[in-house]
Amino acid sequence: MKLKNKIILIISPQAWGNMYLAKHHYALELAKCGNEVYFMNLKQKEKVKNGVEIVESNVHPSLHLVHHSLSFPYKIKFKWIGLYHFLVKFHIKKVEKKIAKKIDLVWSFDIGNCFPFKFFSNSPIKLYSPLDIPSNQMGLNSAKDANIILSITKEILEKFESFDIPKYIVHHGLANEFINPPKLNFTKDDIVRIGIAGNLLRKDIDKKCLLQIIDENPNVVFEFWGSYQRVNSNIGGGTDAEAEKLIGSLQGYKNVILYGTVHPNELALEYQRMDGFLICYDILKDQSKGINYHKVMEYLSTGKVVVSSNITTYENHPNLVVMNAERDNNNNLPTLFKNVIENLENYNSKELQEIRKKFAQENSYYNNIKIIEQILENEQYV
Repeated sequence: MKLKNKIILIISPQAWGNMYLAKHHYALELAKCGNEVYFMNLKQKEKVKNGVEIVESNVHPSLHLVHHSLSFPYKIKFKWIGLYHFLVKFHIKKVEKKIAKKIDLVWSFDIGNCFPFKFFSNSPIKLYSPLDIPSNQMGLNSAKDANIILSITKEILEKFESFDIPKYIVHHGLANEFINPPKLNFTKDDIVRIGIAGNLLRKDIDKKCLLQIIDENPNVVFEFWGSYQRVNSNIGGGTDAEAEKLIGSLQGYKNVILYGTVHPNELALEYQRMDGFLICYDILKDQSKGINYHKVMEYLSTGKVVVSSNITTYENHPNLVVMNAERDNNNNLPTLFKNVIENLENYNSKELQEIRKKFAQENSYYNNIKIIEQILENEQYV
């Protein structure tokens, strides 16, 4: 089945905004491939007139944003899930009516079972993509009535063994902005610069380890991109005292720069100035348990070394990611980081850079869509 000239509805736990995750990238790439794409997040903060409104995005004429608000309290879902689903069935009908076209494909990234597939009555194909390990039965129940389950790792797919539904691994993708971006005109100095991208409001950042690494490497400049204020985040995060303390600490370092959120185009350019990248998460607090991260592919696209807490997807790929061996702690990560910095020329050899770049480019979102087309054909959706 070719994903072209189709009406596609994407359901995302994260709203549309300045920061893109896999669901945002797929929505944009599918629009570029010639589809009419409707992007719907799980719930709206403000009330929407008549419950549902279609808003044109400012990134592509074929990408539309479904703004919607429920006519009943969302918290019903956590007390009376049956009543919630009874009511949400009518809400989904409103969405379908507003789109006013037969939806060829519903692709849900929702692991909270907010909009069950069975209520999308006029859609012949339903894809479910859990990108984190489901933490409760709701996450598992979200797979009900899906035609195919797509995920990024075998660990996630194993959670759905009881479902008699075809399951496939499709790796995290690389956005077009990071594939052969324009060359950034800059003069390289002697300062080692390490890039760190992502939401600083996440609760699973290993704050102690991160600050230790910064403390022990005063001659390294750490440049951060991503939300560090709740108002600027479209992908969630906490605002607790611990997160605020981390951000306050980072702002106090002379060798730390916080840029906030930027467009992927700018990110792809700025990455070219980096000598390497750092990932530092506490796996025990991480919902995805350190099995994969979207940002790794973007880092690898530069060819520069990636130093990271443990990521199971890359455990057998030392040429791609230099990672902490332990799963339950990052005690050795500061030493590992320092060793990489002291041997940066070897870790950033021309040969290793080409290996990383090649791997990333082979996993572009465009190539991933071609893989999904083949999966649909294998499952006889034509």
